[in-house]
Amino acid sequence: HRSCVALPAATGPRPELAVWLLLAPFAVLLALVDRNVHRLPDRLTLPLAAAAAVLLGLAALAPGDAGSWPTALLGGMILGAFYFLLFLIHPNGMGFGDVKLALSLGVALGWYGWTVLFTGAFAGLLLGSLYGLGLMILRRAGRKTAIPFGPFMILGALAGLLLGGLAAA
Repeated sequence: HRSCVALPAATGPRPELAVWLLLAPFAVLLALVDRNVHRLPDRLTLPLAAAAAVLLGLAALAPGDAGSWPTALLGGMILGAFYFLLFLIHPNGMGFGDVKLALSLGVALGWYGWTVLFTGAFAGLLLGSLYGLGLMILRRAGRKTAIPFGPFMILGALAGLLLGGLAAA
């Protein structure tokens, strides 16, 4: 997948690159599943969050990393809490799978710091909103039409990771 080419170019030979390359196929799989069936299965979202935290913890032990493991863990909790709040406010508009996905994406984005976390999270929200707005303009969807949000969250996270990797170079 293209993300597996872009990530090494942005990250360089730092320890977190191994983590990104291990997690990327699962993110792609989740995006495809959500796009096709509007569901993010627990079998993938929960292990992905745990794997992101553990693998980045190991990467933090290796010399030459460019991130912060404590910030990554806080990032996961903060982004997860933010999506949980969105779910509580509008449960028909935000699925609980998105909340669980936000945990792993927050861990990954938080690795490079708060700016990358907020940029990646905002990019996902923006991309999903623009897609929904585009569907409404084309009259292919209404205000209550459900769209899979996971792919946009993942694309936003990828943009954040690329930004973080480049900034840390």
